[in-house]
Amino acid sequence: MSVAASDPNQVQLADGRVELLAVARIDQSPLYNHDLAPVPVARRNWTTYNYAALWISMAHCIPTYMLASGLMAAGMSWKQALFTILLGNMIVLVPILLNSHPGTKYGIPFPVFARAAYGTAGSNLPALMRALVACGWFGIQTWIGGEALHTFFAALIPGWPTVLGAGFAGHAGTEWLSFMLFWGLNIWIIYRGMDLLRKVENWAAPYVLIVTLGLLVWAVKAAHGFGPLLSQPGKFDTLAKFLPVFVPSLTGMIGFWATLSLNMPDFTRFGRSQREQIVGQTVALPTTMFAFAAMGVLITSASAIIFGRPIWDPVKLVGNFHQPLVVGFAMFSVVVATLAVNIAANVVSPANDFANALPRWISFKTGGLITGIIGILMQPWRLLADPSGYIFAWLVGYSGGLGSIAGVLIADYWIVRGRNLRLADLYLPDGIYRGWNLPAVVATLAGCALAWGGLVFPPLRPLYDYAWFVGFFAAGGLYLALSRRPAAVAAAAA
Repeated sequence: MSVAASDPNQVQLADGRVELLAVARIDQSPLYNHDLAPVPVARRNWTTYNYAALWISMAHCIPTYMLASGLMAAGMSWKQALFTILLGNMIVLVPILLNSHPGTKYGIPFPVFARAAYGTAGSNLPALMRALVACGWFGIQTWIGGEALHTFFAALIPGWPTVLGAGFAGHAGTEWLSFMLFWGLNIWIIYRGMDLLRKVENWAAPYVLIVTLGLLVWAVKAAHGFGPLLSQPGKFDTLAKFLPVFVPSLTGMIGFWATLSLNMPDFTRFGRSQREQIVGQTVALPTTMFAFAAMGVLITSASAIIFGRPIWDPVKLVGNFHQPLVVGFAMFSVVVATLAVNIAANVVSPANDFANALPRWISFKTGGLITGIIGILMQPWRLLADPSGYIFAWLVGYSGGLGSIAGVLIADYWIVRGRNLRLADLYLPDGIYRGWNLPAVVATLAGCALAWGGLVFPPLRPLYDYAWFVGFFAAGGLYLALSRRPAAVAAAAA
């Protein structure tokens, strides 16, 4: 989208059409700030490689590496676990691509896109729901990065774990210091802006992949094979036994990236074309998630021979080495991987979401700082304490709410509005999207109620296992039933 030189209120859309933004400059609107504004075409520099690198760097993280562990702990074989991971990512790729389209077409971030379906005021409902989940993820990834820093320092500084005493909550003082140092590094990059993020993702993606492949080669050689985990058949030898665990596990795998299925416009607004963002995402997401989870299984299986027990956490695995340079290099790699995914997946969206709530008071940088503070308050060390709870409580639980939002957004943009939005009105408090769009709010709340109802109403408990699917289809279907195509939208689509 490029601002026409002859008229500051004109914007060229990605398809070449020119739209009049407003009779009055939208930059005077209380719903506008620089971070939420449409991205001009001249500043759209994300290519196919940038989107592939984004997903590769986001998928190459400790939670992805450990995904299969929770499934295998529940009784799956390694083949069943990897199949579940691959299928879940292929399914979630569909809403990711559908919600990516408006970002590239109009150059707008997720919370501004949500204004079309929910209203300029109502958009704060999906934005803040998404933001709170991101804050939890930010805390989880920051804790993991802090643990990697702690191990890194311990390899280089004799007596590091006891330098600051016993600490509290079961963690040494130096662990808390490492956590806060990594937290500060995340915030510093956010304050430097999106272009630095793009550069970090570009070199982090191949670097982390090469290091992990090196760890895999070492593990297989040291174990003289792939180890005992690959020979374990799993507990579910019939379909009847497999399905009760497979369904909530699949929902959890979808929930892993249900966050990005909403806010990909935050990234695709910088894309040069629809084709480039579609190809980059389609090639990278499912393949990388499958490959990295598979490497986690292979390395862990080999560790059972090398160390006498399977070690799923790569930070703890490397901590068993006695060569300081090896440990230091490996932990530096974990820090890079965690930093790349944390900022891209867990800070960009909530920073925009908080800015959407009060555009005149909260900038992207301030929103990132708010995200960091809430991430600490959510106590991520508790969320990571139980691997099974991490998948079946955290991932499955929030997937129902985010699935409900995705259902409404896709139904509104692709069916109700036929991919046509009034760009200026997204930033005007008195435009056609003003206030609250009640059908979207009602549909979202109904989808959440059905998805989560089983937690308090036992007869609905089976629906909770399908939380994302229930929320997505229930909310999307109800929204279509409640919606009436307004004349203004029909005129825009004409």
